[in-house]
Amino acid sequence: MRRLLPHPRFAFVEAALQKVEWESLLPQTDAVFHLAGMPGVRSSWGADFSKYVLHNIAVTQRLLEACVKHPPGRLIFSSTSSVYGQKSGSVAEDSPPEPLSPYGVSKLTGEHLCRVYGESFGVPFVILRYFTVYGPRQRGDMAFHRFIRQLHRGKPLQVNGDGLQSRDFTFVKDCVAGTAAALDAPGIVGETINIGGMERATVLETIAMLERISGKKASIRTGGAARGEPKTTWADIAKARKLLGYRPTVRLEDGLRLQWNAMINDDEGGQP
Repeated sequence: MRRLLPHPRFAFVEAALQKVEWESLLPQTDAVFHLAGMPGVRSSWGADFSKYVLHNIAVTQRLLEACVKHPPGRLIFSSTSSVYGQKSGSVAEDSPPEPLSPYGVSKLTGEHLCRVYGESFGVPFVILRYFTVYGPRQRGDMAFHRFIRQLHRGKPLQVNGDGLQSRDFTFVKDCVAGTAAALDAPGIVGETINIGGMERATVLETIAMLERISGKKASIRTGGAARGEPKTTWADIAKARKLLGYRPTVRLEDGLRLQWNAMINDDEGGQP
């Protein structure tokens, strides 16, 4: 973000979304990208769920109320593949949502709020469901960030489950391109659209890629499977191709190399 601060058309407002004065911001706003939220499947159980209720549900409802009074041209809401739960094969947007975690429930509730405000007040929403986004500046609790840090330091890689769980991994640059396309794409208000990557892989396969990238041999420790996480995810992105012109371009091993280099060499990449 520091690179944006000097730009004459960029203004940074630091405020808690449950308290921000939307009335002072929305009248000058053409569109809203609602990317804020409380992430993480494993930490959404127990007493911490109250944080997910606040940051993923209550804050979204407060923003939607403000959009009723000061309608933007479009509201893009970032959701997650976690709303689908465990499915077989590639998953299209009309697949019934069956979240396996409180986190997934909180994001699905945000989607429902967008729909009811769209139907009742005409808020022009678009929902994007992201599939396992990775790349430079990834959150420190996510697998690739942890693996790179542990591998770089010569420590064992901690793997939840047997490592055979597979994901549809989306490089952050591709995710940004799909998200930006939702701003101007015609005829998508009210739609829900998957944003996925170029390829799927198991956790063990991604570790093998990191070994090739780093030239280091990983020591792997497996543990109990995380609660609330599906065994596989696989995005059907036909709708994104049709409506957004979305074409992911970064192959998984190339994206992992970019993340490795960022974490090792770039102070914005999250140093291991």
